[in-house]
Amino acid sequence: MSKPFLPLELFIGLRYTRARRQNHFVSFISLASMLGIAIGVLVLITVLSVMNGFEVTLRDRMLGMLAHVTISSQNDAQLDSIEAPALRSTIQTYPYVKAISAFIEKPVMLNQGDEARGVLLQAIEPEQESQVADVFKHVEKGDMQALVAGSNGIAIGAGLAKELKVELGDALTLISPTEDILDTSELPVLQRFTVKAIFRVDMQNYDTGFAYVNLKDAQQALGMGENITGLRLRLGDAWRAPKVADDIYNRLLPEYPNLWVGDWTSQQGNFFKALQIQKSVMFIILMLIIAVAAFNLVSTLVMVVTDKEANIAILRTLGLSPARIMGVFMVQGSLIGFIGTLLGVVLGVLLASHLETIVPWLERLLDTHFISAEAYQISELQSKVNPADVIVIAISSLLMAIVATLYPAWRASKVQPAEALRYE
Repeated sequence: MSKPFLPLELFIGLRYTRARRQNHFVSFISLASMLGIAIGVLVLITVLSVMNGFEVTLRDRMLGMLAHVTISSQNDAQLDSIEAPALRSTIQTYPYVKAISAFIEKPVMLNQGDEARGVLLQAIEPEQESQVADVFKHVEKGDMQALVAGSNGIAIGAGLAKELKVELGDALTLISPTEDILDTSELPVLQRFTVKAIFRVDMQNYDTGFAYVNLKDAQQALGMGENITGLRLRLGDAWRAPKVADDIYNRLLPEYPNLWVGDWTSQQGNFFKALQIQKSVMFIILMLIIAVAAFNLVSTLVMVVTDKEANIAILRTLGLSPARIMGVFMVQGSLIGFIGTLLGVVLGVLLASHLETIVPWLERLLDTHFISAEAYQISELQSKVNPADVIVIAISSLLMAIVATLYPAWRASKVQPAEALRYE
């Protein structure tokens, strides 16, 4: 008989795995363990890809609406007509600053007929703001460049337009109470604006809570003269925002002691930290699915060892050491784990990569909408497969499968030939 080319443990382990005459119940349990590992890996890859897509989508859309760095005065004070140009000239010399836009930010009410909604008014200079924020790329109707000084034009989100029941060309009344209205009983500011543009970012808080007007129109309507709330900066690299913000603050603090400098990570950092924590918790929880499948692999191999006790005894009498007997069954269990992991990775990557097509099809089929904009801020499910996540999941699954083989393999190595062959 020719000697097998493979190591003996691997040769026998592979032979046991594909043997057709073994106990059918054991075969079924092996298949169930393999499918359990595959399903666990598939679910874990899909869920983490959805969470990755959710995080990336929110970050991109938030960065499209928020400035990388924001400069203003503390205690809601305004920058006057002398401070603002001086700050702009100084900040323009910073190497990472690509664009600067002056703005006024103020909570106001918008009224149309019987409907009224509170929004955060953003007064901007369209040419400057288009270089700092991406809201201009999400215009659904009209043109935000039509917000020219003296036009009293306003741009609102699609959700807000729906709530106020307005379209392009309709008029809205801006209501802004004065800060000391309770002390002076002064009437609030009332100003008519015409809807010039409707944008849709597909984020609930922006589509229903933001409105844009020209900076000059807001200054005139609110009686601010040449004052502004602050400056927004766009950087070449958004991830440098914390360092750039600290550098600006430290360099300008002696000259401007009331200056406030913030970046997008300080404004939304806790939100993304919460997403990361949620992702880590979901990873641990869903890993338990794979752990359950690995536990089933233990029971499968224990039954295989019991079924093969006579064969083990014969191998021992032929001189195979206990360590090599362990190797035989570790090969068998590891192969089940490898096939299950490979199957789960392939199906998981395919499912996660095509989820943006599958989910709309299921929504049409079931006549429902899975993603609520009110709850999740976005209305469409996004998925992003992260190769690093896939590698970690695959390695973790294989390690659990290998660990699951240790006890059954050790039990096989302890089979006594005389006892096993007594009744054969």
